Amino acid sequence: VSSAASDVYKRQEQHRPTSINKLFKLTGFIPFILVIFLNAFVDLGHKILIQNTVFKIYDGQTQIILTAIVNGLILLPFVLLFSPAGYLSDKHRKPLVMKVSAAVAVGLTLLITLSYYLGWFQFSFAMTFLLAVQSAIYSPAKYGYIKELTGKEQLATANAVVQAVTIVAILFGIFAFSVLFERGLAGVSYENEPQILQAIAPLGWILVICAALEWMFAMRLPARKAAAAEQRFDVKRYSKGHYLRDNINTILANRTIWLSIVGLSVFWGISQVVLATFPAFAKETLDESNTVVIQGILACSGLGIIVGSLLAGQSSKHHIETGLIPLGALGIVVALFFLPQLDSHTLLIMDFLLLGICGGMFIVPLNALIQFHARDDKLGTVLAGNNWVQNVVML
Repeated sequence: VSSAASDVYKRQEQHRPTSINKLFKLTGFIPFILVIFLNAFVDLGHKILIQNTVFKIYDGQTQIILTAIVNGLILLPFVLLFSPAGYLSDKHRKPLVMKVSAAVAVGLTLLITLSYYLGWFQFSFAMTFLLAVQSAIYSPAKYGYIKELTGKEQLATANAVVQAVTIVAILFGIFAFSVLFERGLAGVSYENEPQILQAIAPLGWILVICAALEWMFAMRLPARKAAAAEQRFDVKRYSKGHYLRDNINTILANRTIWLSIVGLSVFWGISQVVLATFPAFAKETLDESNTVVIQGILACSGLGIIVGSLLAGQSSKHHIETGLIPLGALGIVVALFFLPQLDSHTLLIMDFLLLGICGGMFIVPLNALIQFHARDDKLGTVLAGNNWVQNVVML
């Protein structure tokens, strides 16, 4: 299937050359990339602060359960808002959806900062859910806009850049917020979650500033015509699950799209398990309690995804290089096989790098295939469906 899809792409695009330099010369591409960076940075920043707070207070099974709950709160909106998110992305101009979402993020980060200063841990914990609601609505518009902004001939390269920028934001967020978290607690005596939150409360202003910058750059995105402006959303059909059934049928109708979604879902499902359990594994097996070290080891997988994504983009200048998909899958299997058997920081870093590189080579062509084969008026629905399946698997 992927071979046939690649041949179709080659015939339709007639081997037109593309490069990263050309992408950055497109009007609106730089603001778009900055919006993507800041959105990932803000979402990740709050999550890291909450996870590190849990890590400091709890151990063993309780820590794993609470970490899983945090991740679950982030994933659940992508499952619940599958149909509305796809509808909004197709009905309205995608830049408009991103602008409104960015404005909402400013308000949410102000509430989060207030909760830090007041020591409201449960409220801060719950705010991960509202941030995820914003992301769930934002995501189909963001990925659908790639096709509108760059055209089909640059899809693979654009996806590689978007993937790399997202992971850079995640890596930078992991290191920055973990280091600032540890620095905020230096010399502070704490016994519970509220005391930790109050000690690191000034970090909330970083989230607010970044959210404001995201909104500012979103306002500079050039508008395109909505693909399905005549659509109407029926709440009764949504509540009865009719939209869900119809939208699932839409993604099942194209075998290439469906198999690509399955592949992405398996990769991110595996990644979610690793992210949720590795901190507790490191604490017990490596006797490591420094959140910077643990998040740093995990971040190596993100560094690998950047390398793998750029390799995939470089290999896909004239077509979607689907041969990278089985190669990446094989590398993921090898990295996962060795992961639980290692007890050295150095070897774990190398293993996470391998996992990330192979993951990047695996996911970039799959994302490009989905966007290429989706009809323009159904692109938002297909991408929201992609999110839905991935997040069901991750949950």
